[in-house]
Amino acid sequence: MVVDEGPADTPTFKGALNDRVYDYIVSQIVVGAFALHARLPTEMQLAEQLAVSRPVVRQALRRLKDDGLVVSRQGAGSFVVRRPAHQVFSFADVGSVADIQKCFVFRIAVESEAAALAAVERNPNALDHLAKSLADLERALQSSTGGVEEDIAFHQAVAAAADNRFFLSTMAAIASQIRVGIGLNRSLTLEQPPSRRSAVLEEHQIIYEAIAGGDAARAKQAMYQHLENARLRIFEGGEL
Repeated sequence: MVVDEGPADTPTFKGALNDRVYDYIVSQIVVGAFALHARLPTEMQLAEQLAVSRPVVRQALRRLKDDGLVVSRQGAGSFVVRRPAHQVFSFADVGSVADIQKCFVFRIAVESEAAALAAVERNPNALDHLAKSLADLERALQSSTGGVEEDIAFHQAVAAAADNRFFLSTMAAIASQIRVGIGLNRSLTLEQPPSRRSAVLEEHQIIYEAIAGGDAARAKQAMYQHLENARLRIFEGGEL
């Protein structure tokens, strides 16, 4: 099935060109204009419709493949294999899905190192604070509140345990973007089976245990895996 190119007017999205293409395709998948299991317009069609070059479209499609939304089939084109829940664009009103994804990539780089350093620099007070944050998050995940603020507090506690004020300053600088990403994830989690909440909690527990045990390599990997899982969970909740 070939999806119609849609209206000739070029959609207006902010940001870099490949972000604009990325956001456009995600939005069309969410609303069903690019139907599940349907073939996307060709690179040339998308480039003409969005007034960008084919390499820009190709880069956006590569990101969509990495996110598990589309797949390429040799000689047949790109096909939609996942449709995110509608909440994706409700939360993305403050920016774009591309921005939310990029924030997670940035957090992976910063917070993975913070977790590793926390495992080295930890002290009893920092570990007590981290353990309390984990307990607060567990209670919140078991309630209907979702635990957005408790999740943020846990990650701040990890940054504090690293004993380097620049990690905390960085977390504070992107606090609003972090809140959007966690809020979106939690909104989707509340609609999923309890097993998803259990998985989220377990990821935080692994981070805590690695830091408490002084295992920097494990702490770094645990934080990396948690944030990468959180990034990809943005696209769960819709149809497969």
